[in-house]
Amino acid sequence: MEIKICGPGCSKCTEAERLVSKTVNETGFQATVTKVEDFAEIAKLGVFSTPAVVIDGQIKCVGKVPTRKEVLEWLK
Repeated sequence: MEIKICGPGCSKCTEAERLVSKTVNETGFQATVTKVEDFAEIAKLGVFSTPAVVIDGQIKCVGKVPTRKEVLEWLK
């Protein structure tokens, strides 16, 4: 599973990355979490508001920090 956290590095983007990474590590789920900060790359993913979470090419969350519960649902 490939998880991309999209955002320029603002506090909400950093929090989204921290939350997703922490949840993946705590559950032992096999996933690669990467940060995408380049706006051209973010736009190519179909994201036009940040922070955003994209899992295996599918946009899961845009414009807000997801909850831990949401991240757990996506990892199922």
